Amino acid sequence: MEVVLLEDVKALGKKGQIVKVNEGYARNFILPKKLGVEATSKNLNDLKLKKANEEKVAAQQLAAAKELAEKLEKASVTLSIKAGDNGKAFGSVSGKEIAKAIEEQLKLDIDKKKLVLPEPLKTFGTHEVPVKLHKDVTAKLAVKVTEA
Repeated sequence: MEVVLLEDVKALGKKGQIVKVNEGYARNFILPKKLGVEATSKNLNDLKLKKANEEKVAAQQLAAAKELAEKLEKASVTLSIKAGDNGKAFGSVSGKEIAKAIEEQLKLDIDKKKLVLPEPLKTFGTHEVPVKLHKDVTAKLAVKVTEA
């Protein structure tokens, strides 16, 4: 019996794959747990339509991420922190503060988890912070840290 997998099944195949399995295995395990459906012409057509729709949505998300990346590349965010003795920074700027500044200054909603900041910014000046908007799109945002 041929089955179209709706989810990844260990030792059998990946989602969307058409695999040949024993009838008992399909009837007693795959079909009741909704891990797959029988490979009829209707189900195969539904799978094609679903894949086409997913590709279209993925392309739209990629285009939106690229557009947002262009905006971020041109823009910059300014944050100020207190200065201690000898002009040294007192404290640091975290991803949460940068995300809040992006929302206030650029009117863009960027999640703090998308900022690739290995450690908080602890020095004054301009820093380039990578922003991972999509698995294929990473923008560089200029963050200016000034003395308060």
